[in-house]
Amino acid sequence: MPEFVFSPAGVQALDARLGTAGLLDPAMEEAGRAVAEAVHSRWPGSRVLLLAGSGANGGDALVAARHLAALGQSVHVLAAPARHPLTRLNRRRLAAFGLRPGALTPQAVLRWAAEADVVVDGLLGTGFTPPLRPPLDEVVAAVNAAREEGVRVVAIDVPSGLDAARADVSGESVRADLTVTLTGWKTALLFGPAAHRTGEVVLAPLRVPGGWSAEQALALRPTDAEVGALLPVRFPDAHKGMAGRVWVIGGHPGMTGAAALAGLGALRSGAGLVTIHSEAEVPLVTPELMVRRHADLGQALEEARRTGLPDALCVGMGLGPQATALARRVLTWNVPTVLDADALQPELAGSGHAACVWTPHPGEAARLLGAQTQEVTRDPLGAARTLQERFGGTVVLKGGPSVIAHVGGLSVSRGGHPGMASAGMGDTLSGVIAALLGQGLTAAEAARAGVRLHARAGERAGARHGYGLIASDVSGELGAAWLDLRAAALEGMLS
Repeated sequence: MPEFVFSPAGVQALDARLGTAGLLDPAMEEAGRAVAEAVHSRWPGSRVLLLAGSGANGGDALVAARHLAALGQSVHVLAAPARHPLTRLNRRRLAAFGLRPGALTPQAVLRWAAEADVVVDGLLGTGFTPPLRPPLDEVVAAVNAAREEGVRVVAIDVPSGLDAARADVSGESVRADLTVTLTGWKTALLFGPAAHRTGEVVLAPLRVPGGWSAEQALALRPTDAEVGALLPVRFPDAHKGMAGRVWVIGGHPGMTGAAALAGLGALRSGAGLVTIHSEAEVPLVTPELMVRRHADLGQALEEARRTGLPDALCVGMGLGPQATALARRVLTWNVPTVLDADALQPELAGSGHAACVWTPHPGEAARLLGAQTQEVTRDPLGAARTLQERFGGTVVLKGGPSVIAHVGGLSVSRGGHPGMASAGMGDTLSGVIAALLGQGLTAAEAARAGVRLHARAGERAGARHGYGLIASDVSGELGAAWLDLRAAALEGMLS
């Protein structure tokens, strides 16, 4: 099953459709069971305090309480007066099971949490908009105080107090050790400071018709099997001319390493021939790279173009003041092109074609949009979509995780390693994507596959080298990462 990312409005629309079909009750039963199984599998025999709010999130907590009791765990429930019809129904079911909730007050939470091993947060769902108001702000403070004393905290869907649609944090929220999110991912679980409050996230994909989810989803989150299936496979009689010719255009004096790292990334991602065109002396990081130094880069490129265009271009890494003019020129060639670093300029809005990929980090994206960086990081999905609409082609908004925006929609990458927050990683990624373009992938395919391939190489490099990684560490793991993703694709086809 594909994994989806939902906005709060998308969740509401999906719930409304389930309600119209008479399927909301079994969906809540399934959600509560998933929460109970997640708690029981990690902390069997623990004493569990469940906090049920007045809405549907509270109903999920009540169902979870019933299933945990059936599994033999010690259960106590504190609940607010139920407003949602199914929450009222599941309160009656819980009473028939022999469990009667106590009143949900800050004092009761402090008392019962002191006797619990696990607290389950079913206070607020994806429809909540901060800030917290009394008495829930005191309830949340009591939950966090219990966590400080060693009690484990499990959130249902999204930790209460977070805005599910935003990556930033406005005020206090539950700080969870585990979040069991239902149906699909939400922005707050994936990005920024909000994601720091979720702990481990487990997706409980409820059995909803795939078409219904796809209609309401904000974005996709491809699996390794899906990404691995995009990677090209060579026949035994392949030769370098069939593997893609890539030109890297960059390397202004003082910034030559960026072009070299992009070239290395392209080679390690399967490009058959990689040539760096620069006005500076580019370091020869590996003898397989061809380096062409030109006194006049613009004139040299025009002469080279007359002898035959490459299969893909990689433009902007350390290119310097002439980057805008050169990028505008090469975009008219309609060759598959990656634009990064100095080639990411607001003046190029509207000049993208279907086979180009723009790769800004949040600071560059803010400059392209005429916005503040915080606006980009608060809503990376919205920022990526706006960039794609404004610049054309495909956009990779880099980050942890990265967002890929193309005409068909949005996708969110997975994986990576914190040690990748160092110079040269973006240059390497540009080379990876250019290599995949040169091997025949579309811009959207090359962006999705390239971002995950780069991230998987970072994971492998982190396992080998530890926390502090350099870009060449990641390039050195691209071949093994490729094998990992292809193996995942094969396993997916056989399962």
